[in-house]
Amino acid sequence: MTSTNERSTGTAAPRRQSLMRSWGGFRAPSRRFLYRWAIADLAANILLVVTGGAVRVTDSGLGCPTWPQCTSGSLTPHAAMGIHGVIEFGNRMLTWVLVVVAIATFVAAMRYRPVDRLARRLSLGIGLGVPLQAVVGGITVLTDLNPWIVSLHFLATMLIISFATWLVVHTDPRRADDVPSEAAPVITRIAIIASWAVYAVTWVTVYLGTVVTGSGPHAGDLDSKRNGLQPTQATQLHVDAVWTLVGISAGLIVIAVVARLAIRRATLIFGGVIVLQGLLGYIQYATELPEWMVVLHMFGSALLMAGATYLLASAVRSNHVTAPNPT
Repeated sequence: MTSTNERSTGTAAPRRQSLMRSWGGFRAPSRRFLYRWAIADLAANILLVVTGGAVRVTDSGLGCPTWPQCTSGSLTPHAAMGIHGVIEFGNRMLTWVLVVVAIATFVAAMRYRPVDRLARRLSLGIGLGVPLQAVVGGITVLTDLNPWIVSLHFLATMLIISFATWLVVHTDPRRADDVPSEAAPVITRIAIIASWAVYAVTWVTVYLGTVVTGSGPHAGDLDSKRNGLQPTQATQLHVDAVWTLVGISAGLIVIAVVARLAIRRATLIFGGVIVLQGLLGYIQYATELPEWMVVLHMFGSALLMAGATYLLASAVRSNHVTAPNPT
């Protein structure tokens, strides 16, 4: 008859083996293992944009009125602070999830063999970006949600999303875009220049979007000041940037499809993201900025930055594949 100790030992051994297998990926990370952590990094930071939008539209930006503590002498909100304290504190706690994921991604990139310097640099940038974003977020609280500082807080997250997207593209084990281009070298160079232009104008568009938000009604707190600009003028600047982005992107899509460039799939995906974000923006404006539309539009901004980075990273990688080897 089997003793209790034998049964216990027999059960514990498979559990230990299972635990070792689940963490063993960090001992000798595969490309797919690193790729999955890169996706987790990207998803977590996009989620931060959504929760940050929820903080803004619910006027919970000062639900925790100080930083790094929630209130003077307390790291957590108390009952008197109500739902606003809970929402803001929950958004802050998501930062710790980002820290864990960023560290895991960095460890996987550092242990991956053969050494991948670009993956290491990107994962390090993400890892350093998380505390930077948290500090800028703290400054926004200490300055009572100054709209210009809030813009920097949002842009810091966009930078992390851009790094994370590039890491996803770079570590994708399928290497879908690594095929020779059928176009002449001059066409390929024009496409790469256009991809850089798309990326740059995307940053301008996203920044001007934060300026529009800073002039509008959703300040994050009922008593927070606005940036003093006329919403209609700020919106017009933002719209001008959007249509510039649409024009460049449309031209790039035509070139990529007609010339059968390796990045044509990336251009079409980015074109779809622009259409989606444009529709959200116009619906948001026409319906006088309902809270749920504001959050969706912020989510769309994160997708737009990810899409622009995906396009640029694909173009750069494709150029490396098609570039002639030195003799």
